[in-house]
Formats: sequence, structure tokens, C-alpha cells
Amino acid sequence: MKAIETILLAAVTSALVSACDHIPTRVGQSTTVQFGVVQRAEQVTLDSNAMQGALVGGMLGAVAGRGDSTIGNAALGAKVGTIGAAAAEGNRSGMAYTVAMADGSSTRIVTDQREIKQGDCVAIERTGNAANIRRAASSYCDPANARAVEAVTPTIRTAAVECQRAKEELAGATTEAEVDLAARKISLLCDA
Repeated sequence: MKAIETILLAAVTSALVSACDHIPTRVGQSTTVQFGVVQRAEQVTLDSNAMQGALVGGMLGAVAGRGDSTIGNAALGAKVGTIGAAAAEGNRSGMAYTVAMADGSSTRIVTDQREIKQGDCVAIERTGNAANIRRAASSYCDPANARAVEAVTPTIRTAAVECQRAKEELAGATTEAEVDLAARKISLLCDA
């Protein structure tokens, strides 16, 4: 069976210089969650050509629409630490994961999440134009559990929507306290 490769660039981007529009989670907006096993994990460096037409995700991608110079940008830079500083200085590095999906296709996603390893079972979550990858229990990738996974899909989708909402809160944060709270929510909801 020929694998279809979908490229999702949920790339590390500079929150201070990006001109992308922020897309909120809307009622009825489609959310999908698929599970697969990481076949390849590699560090990548992105240039402006790689960013054209890319879906933006990850913690930094959540605030890509912030082109203003509010206290939120300063607080965000402080909160996300070295990744944020590197992005602001023009170092656009992240991790590219190639995931063999349960349906036989292959998905490539680039993100700021670095804790995922080759062989991990992961969830690929898509809400609108946003994407997220997070580690999942290996039982989600076991073909014997396909019916059980299908049965809990509504709950899984709800969790993916809550992850996206936390990212939107980060994008809208204007104080250091708001940034801190949103970043903690992202850690709890998106980076399992």
C-alpha cells in the first residue's frame, strides 16, 4: 500500500516578527485526531521558504499572529526561554517527525516539541489550520485496540480542542501572569 505523505509544518516561528493571522477555535470547527508511531525524528532548520504556506503550531506557533510589541511579547519571550530567544534572533530550528499513521499513510510534522522519540506512539491533532503532536500511550497505536480507540474518539477530540484553546489564550495574553497561566495549560493539555 502506497503511503501518502502529508506535510504539516507546525514550525517554530518568531512570535515577534510573524505576520500570520490568529485563527480562533470556532464552534463546529472540525477537529481530527489520528494516532501513529514515530518512524523518524530529526532536528531541522527552517528558512523563510520553508515557512511559506505552513500550518503553525506548537507553543510558539500559537502566538505567531502577535505582531505588536505588547508586554505579552516580552513576557512570552521570557516564558519560553531559549527557544523563544533563538526564534527572535532568527534561529528557526525545530524537530521534524515522520509518523506512520494507523491508516497506512505517513505524516510529517515540524514542531518545537523535542521530547518525542523514534518509536513513540503519538497523537496528531488538527483543529482548523492548527496542528499539534503529543506523545500517547502505546495502546492507542495497537491495532487490537482500534474499536476501543474509535469509541473514545469524542473524548479525545474534546481534549484536542482544549489544547488549541490554551494556545489561543497564550496568543491573546497581554500580561506575564496570563502568559504563565496559558503556558502551564499548554504543558498540561498539549504535551502529554
